[in-house]
Amino acid sequence: MKKNMKSVIATSVLGLSLITGISFASAAKDKNGLNSDKVTFFGSPTSEISSSVAIPQSYNRLLFSGTVPPLLNKEGKTTYERYGNTERQAIGILEKLKADLKAKGLSLADVTYLRVYVAPDPHKGEKPDFQGWFDAYALFFNTKENPVKTARSTVGVQSLASPDYLIEIEAEVAYKNNSKSKK
Repeated sequence: MKKNMKSVIATSVLGLSLITGISFASAAKDKNGLNSDKVTFFGSPTSEISSSVAIPQSYNRLLFSGTVPPLLNKEGKTTYERYGNTERQAIGILEKLKADLKAKGLSLADVTYLRVYVAPDPHKGEKPDFQGWFDAYALFFNTKENPVKTARSTVGVQSLASPDYLIEIEAEVAYKNNSKSKK
């Protein structure tokens, strides 16, 4: 009988410990915004980007493949004449993204993550023009019109699919799963 009682007590203590631990873990998640019903961006208020983004299960995700810049002038003799510098190319890509999102009933405010590849610029000493990209990003994100600061990776690469492309951008978008929304 004493063994059974010890077993019951040990099982009860273990069970209560587990329940308490789960409760504290859940409380910590709520405190950190991980159980929110909205997309939550984390990071320093002074940073131009978020360090992470939590997307609730009730949201859908839309992933954009690497998008390259639009052709500006087919007859152009140089990369800059045909596609522009890194900043101009990035603006062109982000404008395409904005238009594509709008056609789907979404906006740049729904973008949660950007993965950006920047190739060497022949007019910048064959080095990637990261500042050109950062300047273009600042026109579309963390602005009065769109306060979203995406999570983001920016990677310098040796080259892209065309020697004229100085930048390529992938995007991840999260939008509310709403069965009443139009398709």
